[in-house]
Amino acid sequence: MSIRRALPESPYLAAASGRKPSRTPVWFMRQAGRSLPEYRALRAQHRMLEACFDAELVCEITLQPVRRHKVDAAILFSDIVVPLRGAGIDLDIVPDVGPVIAEPVRTAGDVAALPRLQPEQVAPVARAVQLLVAELGDVPLIGFAGAPFTLASYLVEGGPSKHHERTKALMLGDPQTWHALMSALTDITIAFLKVQVDAGVDAIQVFDSWAGTLSLADYRASVLPHSERVFAELAQAGIPMTHFGVGTAELLGAMSEALGPAPARVVGVDWRTALSDAATRVLPGTALQGNLDPVVLFAGWEVIERSARAVVEDGRRALDAGAAGHVFNLGHGVLPGTDPDLVTELVTLVHSL
Repeated sequence: MSIRRALPESPYLAAASGRKPSRTPVWFMRQAGRSLPEYRALRAQHRMLEACFDAELVCEITLQPVRRHKVDAAILFSDIVVPLRGAGIDLDIVPDVGPVIAEPVRTAGDVAALPRLQPEQVAPVARAVQLLVAELGDVPLIGFAGAPFTLASYLVEGGPSKHHERTKALMLGDPQTWHALMSALTDITIAFLKVQVDAGVDAIQVFDSWAGTLSLADYRASVLPHSERVFAELAQAGIPMTHFGVGTAELLGAMSEALGPAPARVVGVDWRTALSDAATRVLPGTALQGNLDPVVLFAGWEVIERSARAVVEDGRRALDAGAAGHVFNLGHGVLPGTDPDLVTELVTLVHSL
């Protein structure tokens, strides 16, 4: 593991670690992306995966929302399928569709043939982290990866899916092959996160975007052990770790368990669950992140201000209910049509509260 930067004044790292921050910290999932005209200008010249494997481009795109919005954390510009592509799996990110897998993984033979990820295969990501650490000053950098279940859902379905029928059929009908697949993807996720940690990220976030499609019983039996192994392997880094999914109200307690004995545990909460309710579901000592509905940013400033104040107040109630800290964020990513000027105003407002 690399030598960590000392960022004692970071409101984000303080809140994530259960210390009292100087202000409510705020950053946004997908803050670097299609809502920014400067991002669209760059992407007009580069395909998504091409950009993700270009260290200088990753650095520039990651910095764009920090410069514009003055958020309290940067998150590495990447995609959850980057480690799969790096390992040699034939896939592409198709505009307006998402990740598309050339040869879906559906049998024990397919699983056995999956490659492993070597650090040199994602060397541009490590280089981008190094560039960013040098550029960001006192702003922390969050690295990230997709959780094994969400990666599995893309591999098994062959692309995005509404009902994840092939994924669940494999999980329930052939548990031996399922756990072998999840174990392989856990190895890939750990390797990808370790590359980022070794290069100097200050925190990590694991996105289990599709975990909310599962019952609590199925999550505990088929997903939780693998997510636990991801966080256990990264705990030695001693940095904040966040676990996030969408539609995961019934899974929040188990998702906090997955974080294990990490020194700084954070669970992301989507807009469907009050932070004060989430605080009673997660393990003691867990900080919360969230959870303004991204669509509120289309409703005009009066609604944005009222809703943001309500989230901050709910975050304070969550602290009273036992949450270790509160990081203001959306309940999912910034939507492409969002007015970036309103995002900047929102950051200023949250800082003033």
